[in-house]
Amino acid sequence: MDILQKSVIQPLQPLLRPVASSLPEPVHDVIVSLIGSSCHNALVVDLDVTKDSACTSLAISKALGVAIVGASAIVKVPQILKLISSRSSAGVSFVSYALETASLLITLSYGVRNQFPFSTYGESSLIAIQDVVVGVLVLSFAGRPTAAAAFVAVVAASVYTLLFDQTLVDAQTMAYLQAGAGALSLASKAPQIYTIWSEGGTGQLSAFAVFNYLAGSLSRIFTTLQEVDDKLILYSFVAGFSLNVILAAQMLYYWNSPAKPKQAKQVERTSRPVEKTPVAESSGVSPKPSGKTPTTRRRG
Repeated sequence: MDILQKSVIQPLQPLLRPVASSLPEPVHDVIVSLIGSSCHNALVVDLDVTKDSACTSLAISKALGVAIVGASAIVKVPQILKLISSRSSAGVSFVSYALETASLLITLSYGVRNQFPFSTYGESSLIAIQDVVVGVLVLSFAGRPTAAAAFVAVVAASVYTLLFDQTLVDAQTMAYLQAGAGALSLASKAPQIYTIWSEGGTGQLSAFAVFNYLAGSLSRIFTTLQEVDDKLILYSFVAGFSLNVILAAQMLYYWNSPAKPKQAKQVERTSRPVEKTPVAESSGVSPKPSGKTPTTRRRG
């Protein structure tokens, strides 16, 4: 931090001080609410990152958290647009998105109930909404509209149960669910990894979503270590990051190998000519006998 302060911040202080002093009062209030008044004075007013190292770490964590929440609002939009434009769900696993939706709803509810800072879990709500949209599109393009409607109904019932009616799920049960959310996070990636491997390509899977997920999960590990003293949350993010690495590696490996749609494979199988055994067609007339037959005509 000393190197950063001396080589970067001090030479730029003549430019940074007028900017910091001209910030509107609501902006200062937001910064104070995020990092506290003492860290606000050290970092924004005094422009000194060496005064308190804890303030610098907290400010980095808050900035990453806000960035993750902001990016989560659009992280699945390219995936949604890709599905709509292609009208195909090739290479995209519905099971993966369904499990991820369940994991995100549990993490969101756990964060709300424990009154954690919104910057540490806020993206769960935004990504869950986009996951539901992706799941509906995948089922719809697979010709299963009834299953898509059932999926939406199950998600709505889960949101009500976990967030709005806390009598059905008490705090202890919520803790058990959060412990299982880490397993769900792992399980949600496994079907997608298998789908890419079995189809030999990434199909309609969005590279933007995959790599942003990788960066976001890594950043979320840092923010959790800085702001939340909860091993259940930390382990779930570590587990998710480990499999996001595998998905990103698959995306690079199969970059120029689009998945072959399943319907095309079925058409290829059914389009092969089938040799039929010739069957004699009857014209309604008995054929003439090929050999001599006995006769009742008397010779004389």
